[in-house]
Amino acid sequence: MNVSLPDALRSFVDERVAEGGYSSASEYVRELIRREVDRTRLRDLLLEGASSAPAVTADERYFQRLLERIRHSSSE
Repeated sequence: MNVSLPDALRSFVDERVAEGGYSSASEYVRELIRREVDRTRLRDLLLEGASSAPAVTADERYFQRLLERIRHSSSE
């Protein structure tokens, strides 16, 4: 895949490569794409969670039981 960039964007990428320790413009672009994939996945998970009904109320009792489970599992 080849991507054409105007001079201003090409200069920006070249600066990021030099400052960010990337070995090439391709490596920098791959990193940007990976970040976008991660951001999109996180957004989808957050939206899915926001639209779902709460399973358990995270109150003081919930955290106390969680702490007891952790203590119990670490003592085995």
